[in-house]
Amino acid sequence: MFDTIYSQIGAAVGVVVVAFAFLKGDEPERVGAGAYALGSLAALLIQDDSQLYGPQWGLMIVETVLLAAYVALAWKSRRSWPVWASGLQSLVVMSHLLTTTDVRPPIAAFYAVINLASYGILLVLALGVLQAWRDRRTLGLE
Repeated sequence: MFDTIYSQIGAAVGVVVVAFAFLKGDEPERVGAGAYALGSLAALLIQDDSQLYGPQWGLMIVETVLLAAYVALAWKSRRSWPVWASGLQSLVVMSHLLTTTDVRPPIAAFYAVINLASYGILLVLALGVLQAWRDRRTLGLE
């Protein structure tokens, strides 16, 4: 997984955003960051890089559970970023479902959708943390 510089940079960005969420975010940001971190770790452990075609059922389950976590967070929270994270995560789940229909999309397109959606989730999480941090500073709680 970490065989290219791009994957190493992506992992570093993920660690920085998750750490930022745990340090400066409110409860919804911490829950979202924890779900992202656990989902990423589970995906690393489950994915099969040698399988070029067909669904990866374990990875699909992990991504669906992560989607359920973001949807629950969007349902319970008054923040807007979990809605965006849910939408981006639904793209990931739909790309997994595309492989089950035996359309056989190129594996590069599959990974591009998953990676871009993950970067989008990190972006909206970071924006949510910045907004929560700014709101606390405005109220004088920090």
